[in-house]
Amino acid sequence: MIIPIRCYTCGKPIGQHWDEYQKEVKKGTKPGTVMDKLGLDRYCCRSIFLTHIDMTERVGKFKK
Repeated sequence: MIIPIRCYTCGKPIGQHWDEYQKEVKKGTKPGTVMDKLGLDRYCCRSIFLTHIDMTERVGKFKK
């Protein structure tokens, strides 16, 4: 649902980079370049950013 605060595998804090990552990718910068700039060099951390799907808007429709 939301980006995790820490990487599931290595435990590195990654949550604070999510907003900057989204902003740069929407501008048209390649995701790999943005992750290099943010210091996400481990494959486990990079995979979380590449495979994350933001579901908060979809789930928010169903709240009581």
